Amino acid sequence: MATISRGIKAPIIREGDDIVSIVYNCVLSASKEQGFTLRDRDVVAVTEAVVARAAGNYATVDAIAEDVRRKLGGNTIGLVFPILSRNRFAICLRGIARGARKVVVQLGYPSDEVGNHLVDIDALDDSGIDPYKDVLTVAEFRRHFGTPLHPFTGVDYISYYTQLIEEEGAEAEIILANRPEAILSYSDKVLCCDTHTRFRTQRRILAAGADVCLTLCDILNSPVNGSGYNEKYGLLGSNKATEGVVKLFPNNAQEVAEAISARLCAATGNKIEAMVYGDGAFKDPVGKIWELADPVVSPGFTDGLNGLPNELKLKYLADNDFADLKGEELRSAIENAIRKKDADLKGSMATQGTTPRRLTDLLGSLCDLTSGSGDKGTPIVLVQGYFENYAD
Repeated sequence: MATISRGIKAPIIREGDDIVSIVYNCVLSASKEQGFTLRDRDVVAVTEAVVARAAGNYATVDAIAEDVRRKLGGNTIGLVFPILSRNRFAICLRGIARGARKVVVQLGYPSDEVGNHLVDIDALDDSGIDPYKDVLTVAEFRRHFGTPLHPFTGVDYISYYTQLIEEEGAEAEIILANRPEAILSYSDKVLCCDTHTRFRTQRRILAAGADVCLTLCDILNSPVNGSGYNEKYGLLGSNKATEGVVKLFPNNAQEVAEAISARLCAATGNKIEAMVYGDGAFKDPVGKIWELADPVVSPGFTDGLNGLPNELKLKYLADNDFADLKGEELRSAIENAIRKKDADLKGSMATQGTTPRRLTDLLGSLCDLTSGSGDKGTPIVLVQGYFENYAD
């Protein structure tokens, strides 16, 4: 069979729901209603959002403020490289500001870490500004670039983030700089707000003499007054729930994935893989936004989803090793090559052009594209035939 990705509808998930039973029942009901059979190495995936909702992994702005105040002192705090997002960072910023007297936000330019643009890169090229060394105040930025709006949301994030901070009673200052160490001219209590480069940013700031330098992983990595938390990722991977509450990345993703797999294996007699997925790892070629604002694509998955693909490139074989063959002879030769391929093809020319990415990143991206983030109502995705090849 070919690879099939099915979005499976589920009820609206609420806090306290048994997410494992819901996924199990929805998948088995869909198989009966739609007439498909579960097979070995099928993958059942469920979005992290509903896993965290079911577990009630939420935190208030007040809980964020309390943790920030306790860990960073409550006076002037420097925030380095937050992403430009009403969903991902705005409510976190409210909490941080509520726990400080002054917040200095250092924005990278021309875009944030995941590709949200503050200014068009061509305009930056024409400005004479050196983004590798120049530190800009808001006034200097406005003089060069005016008031650019985000191309998709229409938001001026400099004004928006300033307003959020001031609404929480803190003084706000925005600077634009790409050297992490620049923040130390404003505060030696620093919170690194980037996602995938956070440890490099933190290392450089500490080496430059920061008194305290944490990452978003260090905020709400344990409960505050009974709040939700994420032991590994803290505020990273959180989303806006309401104007005063964030939903955190799930703490129990590995447990949920293993339980879903065990239930379905017992019911079907087949080895069913399972995973919890968040953002896919892909980039929009038009808007230039990299989708992955979560710290990882999959925070929990079964052992069978470990590793990378080990695949031969069919067109390479057809154009090179078997260029003199056609028809059934070509088909047979390629099938034999697949069956006899080495367990590790790394470095082989016959793999060039295949995708050297983790299976969970590939599958999670497929699932994210299948379920979407809007009103499809399919937080469960069943992927079948993914591990089959031409020789099968």
